[in-house]
Amino acid sequence: MTRLSVNINKIATLRNARGGNLPDLLKAAVDCERFGAQGITVHPRPDERHIRYRDVEDLKPLVKTEFNVEGYPSPAFLELVLKVVPHQVTLVPDPPDAITSNQGWDTLKNRDFLKDVISRLKEKGIRTSIFIDTIPENIVHAAVTGTDRVELYTEAYATAYAEDRENAVKPFVDAAGIARENGLELNAGHDLNLENLRFFHENVPGLLEVSIGHALISDSLYFGLENTIQMYLSRLKRIIA
Repeated sequence: MTRLSVNINKIATLRNARGGNLPDLLKAAVDCERFGAQGITVHPRPDERHIRYRDVEDLKPLVKTEFNVEGYPSPAFLELVLKVVPHQVTLVPDPPDAITSNQGWDTLKNRDFLKDVISRLKEKGIRTSIFIDTIPENIVHAAVTGTDRVELYTEAYATAYAEDRENAVKPFVDAAGIARENGLELNAGHDLNLENLRFFHENVPGLLEVSIGHALISDSLYFGLENTIQMYLSRLKRIIA
């Protein structure tokens, strides 16, 4: 079964809107696990507009499933993750002013940079993943960096899903095959939701983990957090005829 990692950035955004500690981010992470989530994802940014660096430190001893920290590998970010040592670090090429992640790595152009970063993370025993699109060359060159996994950037799939889901998913099916041929494990994330997740999961082979935040937290406003997590988990169960 593909693991569901809940991105709790949006809970931190709500907390930060009023100051104080409501909602309690740490309790929310513990509750997500209690409700069935198999991982917790955070993506601290330099301006700390949602997840703060201190949150990452506070979450580490509380997360009992799998702790995934995403971000651009700036000196400050690397200092943080090398100190905290999460289970996984996902490297994302977003500039400091990005509202959300909006592209994958050019792994040829950034190959030497990524190799250096990944070697430092691996010295600490941290599993690494690179946020990437479905361009075959980028997947092939990702393998050269020494990363363990790639995370497929799924916005293009989510955008095209309603109009033609078969064609929307095809590049990701192909990308999964290329990843496997190059010895890479596979994650996915960005704009996956209750409507499009099951089809993606059923068609993309070897998918180990999906990281979902915005849609899941938004759905929880209507369905409640526990029920929403169970609904997402149900989309990740293989249907056997």
